[in-house]
Amino acid sequence: MAEDELAEMARRVIDGNRYLVLGTVEADGLPRLSPVYFTPARYRDFYWVSSPDAQHSRNVRERPEVRIVVFDSSTSPGTSEAVYMSATARELAEHELPEVLDEAFDQSRGGRRFAPEELSGDGDLRLYVATATAYDVHVRGSHPTYGTGIDRRMATDPTTLPPTERSGNGG
Repeated sequence: MAEDELAEMARRVIDGNRYLVLGTVEADGLPRLSPVYFTPARYRDFYWVSSPDAQHSRNVRERPEVRIVVFDSSTSPGTSEAVYMSATARELAEHELPEVLDEAFDQSRGGRRFAPEELSGDGDLRLYVATATAYDVHVRGSHPTYGTGIDRRMATDPTTLPPTERSGNGG
């Protein structure tokens, strides 16, 4: 099914990359873009660790609606793939940490696992999550199925897995 091709593209991009660009909104209404190392869970939740004093963390507290893009900047021009997401972001409360640490710190992605005490109380860092509400993928103008000659975005949902993949973690 053609829609599966777009969802698979989104999953491939998310699985194959370690950094996302987090778009938040400053108090003056201007955008702020911040690269953050992330761990995905179920292609729906995207975790990162940051200082609560970082400007993007303050922006999330004030305006939790964010935009995210994940892409591989090392590809040659004309071969790139990207996923664009609308999401709602927040800092996780201390009492939530024990139940999400395993998915927030997937060791197969290369990052280190933080302990709850590093992410709460007097710790300098906090755990954040953005929950995606909408997804688009970058479709090249030369794409074999969806190409129109002009690059564009197309909506998809990577959380909807084909029946043979539904039993897996998905992220």
